[in-house]
Amino acid sequence: MSMAPIIAAIGDQGEQTLAQLWECTRRRGDMPGFAKAITAILGAMRGEDDQAFNMTNTVLSDPVLTNKVLRLANSSMYSAFGQHVDTVSKAVVVLGTDAIGHLALGLKLIEEIAADTAAGDASVAHIEMEKAVLAGMVAQQIAAAAHNPRGEEAVVCAMLHTLGRMMLTFYMPERWLALQRRADDEGSSIEAVAPAMLGLSIEQLGHAAALHWRLPARLVNGMRRIEPAAHADQAGMADVAEMADVAEMSEVAEPADWVAGMSTMAARCAESLWHDDAAGAAQVQTLIAQYAPMLGMAPDSLTAAVEQARTLAAIDLTIAPLSRPEERQARAQAQSRQRAAGNKILLAGLADMRDMLETASPGQMVQVALETLYKGLEFSRAIAFVRNRRDNRYAARICFGDDSGELLAAMSFDDAYEPNVFHAALNSDRVIFIENARDAKFAAKLPLWWKTSLAQAHSFVIIPLSYNGQATGFLYGDWDDTFPPIQLSPTEFALLNDLRMMVVRAAERRHRQESATTVAGAARS
Repeated sequence: MSMAPIIAAIGDQGEQTLAQLWECTRRRGDMPGFAKAITAILGAMRGEDDQAFNMTNTVLSDPVLTNKVLRLANSSMYSAFGQHVDTVSKAVVVLGTDAIGHLALGLKLIEEIAADTAAGDASVAHIEMEKAVLAGMVAQQIAAAAHNPRGEEAVVCAMLHTLGRMMLTFYMPERWLALQRRADDEGSSIEAVAPAMLGLSIEQLGHAAALHWRLPARLVNGMRRIEPAAHADQAGMADVAEMADVAEMSEVAEPADWVAGMSTMAARCAESLWHDDAAGAAQVQTLIAQYAPMLGMAPDSLTAAVEQARTLAAIDLTIAPLSRPEERQARAQAQSRQRAAGNKILLAGLADMRDMLETASPGQMVQVALETLYKGLEFSRAIAFVRNRRDNRYAARICFGDDSGELLAAMSFDDAYEPNVFHAALNSDRVIFIENARDAKFAAKLPLWWKTSLAQAHSFVIIPLSYNGQATGFLYGDWDDTFPPIQLSPTEFALLNDLRMMVVRAAERRHRQESATTVAGAARS
Protein backbone atom coordinates (compact mmCIF):
# COMPACT_ATOMS: atom_id res chain seq x y z
CA MET A 1 0.00 0.00 0.00
CA SER A 2 1.39 3.41 -0.93
CA MET A 3 1.70 6.11 1.69
CA ALA A 4 0.75 8.84 -0.78
CA PRO A 5 -3.05 8.56 -0.25
CA ILE A 6 -2.62 8.77 3.53
CA ILE A 7 -0.49 11.92 3.37
CA ALA A 8 -2.54 13.44 0.56
CA ALA A 9 -5.64 13.15 2.71
CA ILE A 10 -4.25 15.67 5.19
CA GLY A 11 -6.00 19.05 4.97
CA ASP A 12 -4.93 22.56 5.95
CA GLN A 13 -5.38 21.95 9.67
CA GLY A 14 -3.25 18.85 9.48
CA GLU A 15 -0.55 20.67 7.51
CA GLN A 16 -0.48 23.36 10.20
CA THR A 17 -0.01 20.69 12.88
CA LEU A 18 2.87 19.16 10.95
CA ALA A 19 4.46 22.58 10.39
CA GLN A 20 4.34 23.20 14.14
CA LEU A 21 5.83 19.77 14.77
CA TRP A 22 8.76 20.37 12.39
CA GLU A 23 9.38 23.73 14.04
CA CYS A 24 9.45 22.01 17.45
CA THR A 25 11.94 19.43 16.19
CA ARG A 26 14.09 22.21 14.73
CA ARG A 27 14.16 24.11 18.03
CA ARG A 28 14.56 21.15 20.34
CA GLY A 29 16.59 18.82 18.18
CA ASP A 30 15.79 15.34 16.96
CA MET A 31 14.04 12.95 19.29
CA PRO A 32 16.57 11.09 21.45
CA GLY A 33 17.78 7.87 19.91
CA PHE A 34 15.76 7.70 16.73
CA ALA A 35 17.43 10.26 14.49
CA LYS A 36 20.93 9.30 15.63
CA ALA A 37 20.32 5.62 14.99
CA ILE A 38 18.60 6.27 11.68
CA THR A 39 21.43 8.47 10.43
CA ALA A 40 24.08 5.93 11.44
CA ILE A 41 22.43 2.90 9.86
CA LEU A 42 20.54 4.15 6.83
CA GLY A 43 23.62 5.82 5.40
CA ALA A 44 24.95 2.35 4.71
CA MET A 45 21.65 1.21 3.17
CA ARG A 46 21.11 3.86 0.52
CA GLY A 47 23.09 5.78 -1.97
CA GLU A 48 26.79 4.96 -1.60
CA ASP A 49 28.59 3.38 -4.55
CA ASP A 50 30.01 0.52 -2.52
CA GLN A 51 27.13 -0.46 -0.23
CA ALA A 52 28.54 -3.83 0.86
CA PHE A 53 31.83 -2.29 1.99
CA ASN A 54 30.07 0.43 3.94
CA MET A 55 27.63 -1.98 5.53
CA THR A 56 30.47 -4.31 6.53
CA ASN A 57 32.29 -1.46 8.26
CA THR A 58 29.07 -0.36 9.96
CA VAL A 59 28.52 -3.86 11.35
CA LEU A 60 32.12 -4.43 12.40
CA SER A 61 32.13 -1.18 14.36
CA ASP A 62 29.72 -2.78 16.83
CA PRO A 63 30.69 -6.20 18.32
CA VAL A 64 27.13 -6.90 19.50
CA LEU A 65 25.76 -6.21 16.02
CA THR A 66 28.52 -8.35 14.47
CA ASN A 67 27.44 -11.29 16.62
CA LYS A 68 23.77 -10.81 15.72
CA VAL A 69 24.51 -10.58 11.99
CA LEU A 70 26.63 -13.73 11.97
CA ARG A 71 24.04 -15.59 14.04
CA LEU A 72 21.30 -14.60 11.59
CA ALA A 73 23.41 -15.57 8.58
CA ASN A 74 24.00 -19.03 10.09
CA SER A 75 20.39 -19.57 11.17
CA SER A 76 18.15 -22.23 9.69
CA MET A 77 16.42 -19.51 7.71
CA TYR A 78 19.49 -19.22 5.48
CA SER A 79 20.64 -22.86 5.62
CA ALA A 80 20.23 -23.19 1.86
CA PHE A 81 23.59 -21.48 1.50
CA GLY A 82 25.03 -24.71 2.86
CA GLN A 83 28.15 -23.55 4.68
CA HIS A 84 29.24 -21.72 7.78
CA VAL A 85 29.28 -17.93 7.49
CA ASP A 86 32.18 -16.68 9.58
CA THR A 87 32.84 -13.21 8.14
CA VAL A 88 30.64 -10.14 8.03
CA SER A 89 31.59 -9.59 4.39
CA LYS A 90 30.10 -12.98 3.48
CA ALA A 91 27.09 -12.33 5.71
CA VAL A 92 26.40 -9.18 3.69
CA VAL A 93 26.33 -11.32 0.54
CA VAL A 94 24.12 -13.99 2.14
CA LEU A 95 21.66 -11.67 3.87
CA GLY A 96 21.75 -8.57 1.70
CA THR A 97 22.22 -5.01 2.90
CA ASP A 98 18.50 -4.48 3.52
CA ALA A 99 18.17 -7.37 5.97
CA ILE A 100 21.34 -6.35 7.82
CA GLY A 101 20.27 -2.72 7.79
CA HIS A 102 16.96 -3.56 9.42
CA LEU A 103 18.69 -5.77 11.97
CA ALA A 104 21.13 -2.96 12.78
CA LEU A 105 18.43 -0.31 12.91
CA GLY A 106 16.26 -2.39 15.21
CA LEU A 107 19.17 -3.08 17.55
CA LYS A 108 20.22 0.56 17.64
CA LEU A 109 16.69 1.81 18.19
CA ILE A 110 16.27 -0.51 21.16
CA GLU A 111 19.65 0.49 22.61
CA GLU A 112 19.14 4.21 22.12
CA ILE A 113 15.53 4.38 23.29
CA ALA A 114 16.27 2.13 26.26
CA ALA A 115 19.16 4.43 27.21
CA ASP A 116 16.86 7.43 27.07
CA THR A 117 14.27 5.77 29.30
CA ALA A 118 16.79 4.23 31.70
CA ALA A 119 16.84 7.23 33.99
CA GLY A 120 13.42 6.21 35.35
CA ASP A 121 11.68 9.39 34.18
CA ALA A 122 8.00 8.43 34.02
CA SER A 123 6.98 11.32 31.76
CA VAL A 124 4.39 10.55 29.10
CA ALA A 125 7.03 10.76 26.37
CA HIS A 126 9.26 8.23 28.09
CA ILE A 127 6.31 5.93 28.69
CA GLU A 128 5.58 5.94 24.96
CA MET A 129 9.26 5.36 24.14
CA GLU A 130 9.49 2.42 26.51
CA LYS A 131 6.31 0.98 25.00
CA ALA A 132 8.13 1.14 21.65
CA VAL A 133 11.00 -0.84 23.19
CA LEU A 134 8.47 -3.40 24.47
CA ALA A 135 6.89 -3.64 21.01
CA GLY A 136 10.35 -4.31 19.58
CA MET A 137 10.94 -7.06 22.13
CA VAL A 138 7.65 -8.74 21.22
CA ALA A 139 8.43 -8.46 17.52
CA GLN A 140 11.93 -9.87 18.01
CA GLN A 141 10.61 -12.97 19.71
CA ILE A 142 7.88 -13.48 17.09
CA ALA A 143 10.38 -12.98 14.26
CA ALA A 144 12.71 -15.57 15.80
CA ALA A 145 9.87 -18.08 16.12
CA ALA A 146 8.55 -17.39 12.61
CA HIS A 147 11.90 -17.77 10.78
CA ASN A 148 10.68 -15.14 8.34
CA PRO A 149 13.41 -13.43 6.25
CA ARG A 150 11.69 -10.08 6.81
CA GLY A 151 11.44 -10.57 10.56
CA GLU A 152 14.06 -7.93 11.40
CA GLU A 153 12.26 -5.43 9.19
CA ALA A 154 9.09 -6.11 11.16
CA VAL A 155 10.94 -5.48 14.44
CA VAL A 156 11.83 -1.97 13.31
CA CYS A 157 8.31 -1.34 12.05
CA ALA A 158 6.86 -2.49 15.39
CA MET A 159 8.92 0.13 17.21
CA LEU A 160 7.92 2.76 14.69
CA HIS A 161 4.24 1.83 14.88
CA THR A 162 3.51 4.35 17.62
CA LEU A 163 5.86 6.99 16.24
CA GLY A 164 3.00 9.50 16.07
CA ARG A 165 2.33 9.14 19.80
CA MET A 166 6.02 9.47 20.60
CA MET A 167 6.42 12.57 18.46
CA LEU A 168 3.41 14.28 20.05
CA THR A 169 4.30 13.44 23.64
CA PHE A 170 7.93 14.45 23.21
CA TYR A 171 7.61 17.60 21.09
CA MET A 172 4.06 18.84 21.70
CA PRO A 173 3.10 17.72 25.23
CA GLU A 174 0.52 20.53 25.57
CA ARG A 175 -1.36 19.28 22.51
CA TRP A 176 -1.19 15.75 23.90
CA LEU A 177 -2.69 16.86 27.21
CA ALA A 178 -5.47 18.68 25.36
CA LEU A 179 -6.21 15.51 23.41
CA GLN A 180 -6.25 13.55 26.65
CA ARG A 181 -8.70 15.95 28.33
CA ARG A 182 -11.12 15.86 25.40
CA ALA A 183 -10.92 12.08 25.16
CA ASP A 184 -11.71 11.82 28.88
CA ASP A 185 -14.63 14.26 28.57
CA GLU A 186 -16.11 12.32 25.67
CA GLY A 187 -15.35 8.90 27.11
CA SER A 188 -13.34 8.18 23.99
CA SER A 189 -9.72 7.56 23.01
CA ILE A 190 -6.95 9.93 21.96
CA GLU A 191 -6.87 8.27 18.54
CA ALA A 192 -10.59 8.97 18.09
CA VAL A 193 -10.43 12.70 18.94
CA ALA A 194 -7.12 13.45 17.19
CA PRO A 195 -8.46 14.03 13.63
CA ALA A 196 -10.85 16.76 14.80
CA MET A 197 -8.27 18.49 16.99
CA LEU A 198 -5.12 18.02 14.89
CA GLY A 199 -6.48 17.71 11.39
CA LEU A 200 -4.88 14.28 11.00
CA SER A 201 -4.80 10.96 12.81
CA ILE A 202 -2.04 9.84 15.15
CA GLU A 203 -1.13 7.21 12.56
CA GLN A 204 -0.88 9.82 9.81
CA LEU A 205 1.36 11.95 12.00
CA GLY A 206 3.71 8.99 12.50
CA HIS A 207 3.81 8.29 8.77
CA ALA A 208 4.55 11.94 8.07
CA ALA A 209 7.45 11.85 10.54
CA ALA A 210 8.83 8.70 8.91
CA LEU A 211 8.70 10.37 5.49
CA HIS A 212 10.22 13.53 6.97
CA TRP A 213 13.19 11.42 8.09
CA ARG A 214 13.32 9.80 4.63
CA LEU A 215 12.91 6.29 5.97
CA PRO A 216 12.91 3.57 3.29
CA ALA A 217 9.49 3.03 1.70
CA ARG A 218 9.36 -0.58 2.94
CA LEU A 219 9.67 0.58 6.54
CA VAL A 220 7.00 3.24 6.11
CA ASN A 221 4.78 0.66 4.42
CA GLY A 222 5.36 -1.70 7.36
CA MET A 223 4.04 0.94 9.76
CA ARG A 224 0.53 0.42 8.37
CA ARG A 225 -2.11 -0.74 10.83
CA ILE A 226 -3.53 -4.05 9.67
CA GLU A 227 -6.56 -5.59 11.36
CA PRO A 228 -7.22 -9.30 10.92
CA ALA A 229 -10.63 -10.07 9.45
CA ALA A 230 -11.51 -12.22 12.43
CA HIS A 231 -15.28 -11.80 12.16
CA ALA A 232 -15.75 -10.21 8.76
CA ASP A 233 -17.65 -12.14 6.15
CA GLN A 234 -17.17 -11.48 2.46
CA ALA A 235 -20.19 -9.18 2.30
CA GLY A 236 -18.90 -6.95 5.07
CA MET A 237 -15.27 -6.95 3.99
CA ALA A 238 -15.43 -3.59 2.20
CA ASP A 239 -16.79 -1.84 5.30
CA VAL A 240 -13.95 -3.21 7.45
CA ALA A 241 -11.37 -2.28 4.82
CA GLU A 242 -12.48 1.35 5.02
CA MET A 243 -11.25 1.43 8.62
CA ALA A 244 -7.89 -0.28 8.13
CA ASP A 245 -6.03 -2.68 5.88
CA VAL A 246 -7.43 -6.16 6.40
CA ALA A 247 -5.57 -9.43 5.89
CA GLU A 248 -7.50 -12.54 4.93
CA MET A 249 -7.63 -15.15 7.67
CA SER A 250 -7.75 -18.09 5.28
CA GLU A 251 -4.11 -17.82 4.23
CA VAL A 252 -0.80 -16.33 5.31
CA ALA A 253 -0.46 -12.68 4.36
CA GLU A 254 1.71 -11.51 1.49
CA PRO A 255 5.24 -10.48 2.62
CA ALA A 256 4.50 -6.75 2.85
CA ASP A 257 1.24 -7.37 4.71
CA TRP A 258 3.00 -9.92 6.94
CA VAL A 259 5.44 -7.23 8.08
CA ALA A 260 2.68 -4.69 8.69
CA GLY A 261 0.46 -7.27 10.40
CA MET A 262 3.21 -8.55 12.66
CA SER A 263 4.29 -5.03 13.62
CA THR A 264 0.65 -4.09 14.30
CA MET A 265 0.21 -7.10 16.54
CA ALA A 266 3.50 -6.45 18.38
CA ALA A 267 2.59 -2.82 19.06
CA ARG A 268 -0.89 -3.77 20.29
CA CYS A 269 0.56 -6.55 22.46
CA ALA A 270 2.99 -4.04 23.99
CA GLU A 271 0.05 -1.80 24.91
CA SER A 272 -1.76 -4.78 26.48
CA LEU A 273 1.31 -6.08 28.31
CA TRP A 274 2.29 -2.70 29.72
CA HIS A 275 0.26 -2.86 32.94
CA ASP A 276 0.72 -6.63 33.39
CA ASP A 277 -2.89 -7.13 34.51
CA ALA A 278 -5.56 -9.72 33.81
CA ALA A 279 -7.37 -7.55 31.26
CA GLY A 280 -4.17 -7.05 29.30
CA ALA A 281 -3.38 -10.76 29.39
CA ALA A 282 -6.84 -11.53 27.97
CA GLN A 283 -6.33 -8.96 25.21
CA VAL A 284 -3.01 -10.57 24.30
CA GLN A 285 -4.69 -13.96 23.92
CA THR A 286 -7.34 -12.40 21.70
CA LEU A 287 -4.65 -10.78 19.53
CA ILE A 288 -2.80 -14.09 19.24
CA ALA A 289 -5.95 -15.90 18.12
CA GLN A 290 -6.71 -13.17 15.57
CA TYR A 291 -3.24 -12.77 14.07
CA ALA A 292 -1.89 -16.34 14.15
CA PRO A 293 -3.43 -17.43 10.80
CA MET A 294 -2.32 -14.25 9.05
CA LEU A 295 1.26 -14.71 10.32
CA GLY A 296 1.24 -18.40 9.46
CA MET A 297 2.06 -19.41 13.04
CA ALA A 298 0.50 -21.74 15.55
CA PRO A 299 -1.14 -19.89 18.46
CA ASP A 300 1.03 -21.84 20.91
CA SER A 301 4.19 -20.58 19.19
CA LEU A 302 2.94 -17.01 19.29
CA THR A 303 1.99 -17.36 22.94
CA ALA A 304 5.47 -18.66 23.81
CA ALA A 305 7.11 -15.81 21.87
CA VAL A 306 5.04 -13.14 23.60
CA GLU A 307 5.65 -14.72 27.01
CA GLN A 308 9.40 -14.72 26.37
CA ALA A 309 9.22 -11.04 25.45
CA ARG A 310 7.26 -10.33 28.63
CA THR A 311 9.92 -12.08 30.71
CA LEU A 312 12.74 -10.11 29.09
CA ALA A 313 10.79 -6.85 29.43
CA ALA A 314 10.28 -7.42 33.15
CA ILE A 315 14.07 -7.47 33.47
CA ASP A 316 15.08 -4.76 31.00
CA LEU A 317 12.38 -2.10 31.22
CA THR A 318 12.50 0.51 33.96
CA ILE A 319 9.21 2.43 34.20
CA ALA A 320 6.62 -0.04 32.92
CA PRO A 321 4.31 -1.52 35.61
CA LEU A 322 5.32 -4.82 33.99
CA SER A 323 8.87 -4.30 35.32
CA ARG A 324 7.67 -3.62 38.88
CA PRO A 325 9.58 -0.33 39.27
CA GLU A 326 8.63 0.01 42.94
CA GLU A 327 9.96 -3.46 43.69
CA ARG A 328 13.04 -2.72 41.59
CA GLN A 329 13.66 0.46 43.57
CA ALA A 330 13.13 -1.36 46.86
CA ARG A 331 15.62 -4.03 45.80
CA ALA A 332 18.12 -1.35 44.79
CA GLN A 333 17.72 0.37 48.15
CA ALA A 334 18.08 -2.94 49.99
CA GLN A 335 21.18 -3.75 47.95
CA SER A 336 22.58 -0.29 48.74
CA ARG A 337 22.09 -0.91 52.45
CA GLN A 338 23.61 -4.36 52.03
CA ARG A 339 26.63 -2.90 50.24
CA ALA A 340 27.07 -0.33 53.01
CA ALA A 341 27.09 -3.14 55.58
CA GLY A 342 29.61 -5.03 53.44
CA ASN A 343 31.90 -2.03 53.30
CA LYS A 344 31.85 -1.90 57.11
CA ILE A 345 33.09 -5.51 57.10
CA LEU A 346 35.90 -4.55 54.70
CA LEU A 347 36.87 -1.59 56.90
CA ALA A 348 36.85 -3.74 60.06
CA GLY A 349 38.99 -6.40 58.36
CA LEU A 350 41.40 -3.73 57.19
CA ALA A 351 41.71 -2.40 60.76
CA ASP A 352 42.42 -5.93 62.03
CA MET A 353 45.15 -6.38 59.41
CA ARG A 354 46.81 -3.12 60.45
CA ASP A 355 46.81 -4.26 64.07
CA MET A 356 48.42 -7.62 63.25
CA LEU A 357 50.85 -6.37 60.61
CA GLU A 358 53.93 -6.58 62.86
CA THR A 359 53.22 -10.08 64.13
CA ALA A 360 51.35 -12.02 61.45
CA SER A 361 52.98 -14.00 58.65
CA PRO A 362 52.17 -13.21 55.01
CA GLY A 363 50.13 -16.42 54.87
CA GLN A 364 48.06 -15.35 57.86
CA MET A 365 47.49 -11.94 56.30
CA VAL A 366 46.30 -13.59 53.08
CA GLN A 367 43.89 -15.74 55.09
CA VAL A 368 42.41 -12.70 56.87
CA ALA A 369 42.23 -10.65 53.65
CA LEU A 370 40.48 -13.46 51.77
CA GLU A 371 37.93 -14.06 54.52
CA THR A 372 37.28 -10.32 54.79
CA LEU A 373 36.67 -10.09 51.04
CA TYR A 374 34.47 -13.20 51.06
CA LYS A 375 32.20 -11.79 53.76
CA GLY A 376 32.31 -8.10 52.83
CA LEU A 377 31.57 -8.54 49.13
CA GLU A 378 29.41 -11.65 49.61
CA PHE A 379 31.40 -13.64 47.10
CA SER A 380 30.02 -17.00 46.02
CA ARG A 381 33.63 -18.21 46.12
CA ALA A 382 36.88 -16.60 47.23
CA ILE A 383 40.24 -18.21 46.41
CA ALA A 384 43.86 -17.33 47.12
CA PHE A 385 46.40 -18.35 44.45
CA VAL A 386 50.12 -18.59 45.23
CA ARG A 387 52.98 -18.57 42.73
CA ASN A 388 55.53 -21.38 43.07
CA ARG A 389 58.68 -20.20 41.33
CA ARG A 390 60.31 -23.64 41.39
CA ASP A 391 57.39 -25.19 39.49
CA ASN A 392 56.66 -22.04 37.46
CA ARG A 393 52.98 -22.32 38.32
CA TYR A 394 50.16 -20.57 40.14
CA ALA A 395 48.03 -22.84 42.31
CA ALA A 396 44.98 -22.34 44.56
CA ARG A 397 45.83 -22.71 48.25
CA ILE A 398 42.89 -21.29 50.29
CA CYS A 399 39.19 -21.40 49.37
CA PHE A 400 35.94 -20.11 50.82
CA GLY A 401 32.52 -20.92 49.38
CA ASP A 402 30.39 -23.83 48.21
CA ASP A 403 32.33 -26.69 46.59
CA SER A 404 35.43 -24.51 46.12
CA GLY A 405 37.55 -26.88 48.23
CA GLU A 406 36.81 -29.74 45.86
CA LEU A 407 38.21 -27.69 42.98
CA LEU A 408 41.61 -26.89 44.53
CA ALA A 409 43.52 -29.49 42.55
CA ALA A 410 42.07 -28.31 39.24
CA MET A 411 42.83 -24.64 39.81
CA SER A 412 46.44 -24.21 38.73
CA PHE A 413 48.15 -22.84 35.66
CA ASP A 414 51.54 -22.06 34.17
CA ASP A 415 53.09 -18.71 35.07
CA ALA A 416 54.34 -18.16 31.50
CA TYR A 417 52.40 -15.28 29.98
CA GLU A 418 49.25 -16.05 28.04
CA PRO A 419 46.84 -13.47 26.56
CA ASN A 420 44.08 -13.88 29.14
CA VAL A 421 42.53 -11.72 31.82
CA PHE A 422 44.47 -13.29 34.71
CA HIS A 423 47.91 -12.68 33.23
CA ALA A 424 46.74 -9.20 32.25
CA ALA A 425 45.87 -8.44 35.88
CA LEU A 426 49.15 -9.90 37.17
CA ASN A 427 51.28 -8.04 34.61
CA SER A 428 49.54 -4.70 35.19
CA ASP A 429 49.42 -5.18 38.98
CA ARG A 430 45.92 -3.69 38.99
CA VAL A 431 42.62 -4.88 40.43
CA ILE A 432 40.41 -6.09 37.58
CA PHE A 433 36.63 -6.44 37.81
CA ILE A 434 34.76 -8.46 35.17
CA GLU A 435 31.05 -7.62 35.15
CA ASN A 436 29.88 -10.27 32.67
CA ALA A 437 32.19 -13.24 32.30
CA ARG A 438 29.68 -14.91 29.95
CA ASP A 439 29.83 -12.25 27.28
CA ALA A 440 30.64 -14.05 24.04
CA LYS A 441 33.17 -11.36 23.12
CA PHE A 442 35.05 -12.06 26.35
CA ALA A 443 35.31 -15.85 26.00
CA ALA A 444 38.75 -15.76 24.35
CA LYS A 445 40.18 -13.91 27.35
CA LEU A 446 39.24 -16.67 29.79
CA PRO A 447 41.69 -19.55 30.29
CA LEU A 448 40.69 -23.19 30.04
CA TRP A 449 41.34 -23.89 33.73
CA TRP A 450 38.79 -21.20 34.66
CA LYS A 451 36.21 -22.52 32.18
CA THR A 452 36.49 -26.05 33.59
CA SER A 453 36.34 -25.09 37.26
CA LEU A 454 34.80 -21.65 37.83
CA ALA A 455 32.45 -21.15 34.89
CA GLN A 456 29.41 -20.83 37.18
CA ALA A 457 30.60 -17.29 37.92
CA HIS A 458 28.79 -14.41 36.29
CA SER A 459 31.10 -11.67 37.62
CA PHE A 460 34.51 -11.82 39.30
CA VAL A 461 37.40 -9.82 40.71
CA ILE A 462 41.15 -10.43 40.42
CA ILE A 463 43.36 -8.79 43.08
CA PRO A 464 47.05 -9.26 42.15
CA LEU A 465 49.73 -9.50 44.82
CA SER A 466 53.28 -8.55 43.96
CA TYR A 467 56.56 -7.82 45.71
CA ASN A 468 59.50 -5.93 44.28
CA GLY A 469 57.89 -5.85 40.85
CA GLN A 470 57.27 -9.60 40.71
CA ALA A 471 53.86 -11.26 40.97
CA THR A 472 53.63 -13.58 43.97
CA GLY A 473 49.98 -14.59 43.67
CA PHE A 474 46.50 -13.14 43.62
CA LEU A 475 43.15 -13.16 45.37
CA TYR A 476 40.07 -14.12 43.36
CA GLY A 477 36.38 -13.73 44.20
CA ASP A 478 33.26 -14.30 42.11
CA TRP A 479 29.47 -14.07 42.16
CA ASP A 480 27.19 -16.66 40.57
CA ASP A 481 23.63 -16.12 39.31
CA THR A 482 22.16 -16.13 42.82
CA PHE A 483 23.64 -12.67 43.34
CA PRO A 484 22.03 -9.69 41.54
CA PRO A 485 24.05 -7.83 38.87
CA ILE A 486 26.81 -5.83 40.50
CA GLN A 487 29.02 -2.84 39.81
CA LEU A 488 31.89 -2.12 42.19
CA SER A 489 31.96 1.44 43.48
CA PRO A 490 35.11 3.63 43.70
CA THR A 491 34.96 3.18 47.49
CA GLU A 492 35.02 -0.60 47.13
CA PHE A 493 37.91 -0.47 44.65
CA ALA A 494 39.83 1.68 47.14
CA LEU A 495 39.17 -0.81 49.97
CA LEU A 496 40.32 -3.72 47.78
CA ASN A 497 43.56 -1.90 47.03
CA ASP A 498 44.08 -1.12 50.72
CA LEU A 499 43.58 -4.79 51.63
CA ARG A 500 46.05 -6.01 49.06
CA MET A 501 48.61 -3.41 50.15
CA MET A 502 48.41 -4.76 53.72
CA VAL A 503 49.27 -8.25 52.40
CA VAL A 504 52.15 -6.83 50.36
CA ARG A 505 53.47 -4.92 53.38
CA ALA A 506 53.44 -8.15 55.41
CA ALA A 507 55.51 -9.82 52.67
CA GLU A 508 57.94 -6.89 52.64
CA ARG A 509 58.29 -7.10 56.44
CA ARG A 510 59.03 -10.85 56.24
CA HIS A 511 61.62 -10.22 53.52
CA ARG A 512 63.37 -7.56 55.65
CA GLN A 513 63.46 -9.93 58.62
CA GLU A 514 64.89 -12.76 56.53
CA SER A 515 67.50 -10.43 55.02
CA ALA A 516 68.49 -9.18 58.48
CA THR A 517 68.79 -12.75 59.75
CA THR A 518 70.98 -13.70 56.79
CA VAL A 519 73.26 -10.71 57.32
CA ALA A 520 73.53 -11.42 61.06
CA GLY A 521 74.40 -15.07 60.41
CA ALA A 522 77.07 -14.08 57.92
CA ALA A 523 78.58 -11.65 60.42
CA ARG A 524 78.77 -14.34 63.15
CA SER A 525 80.47 -16.76 60.81
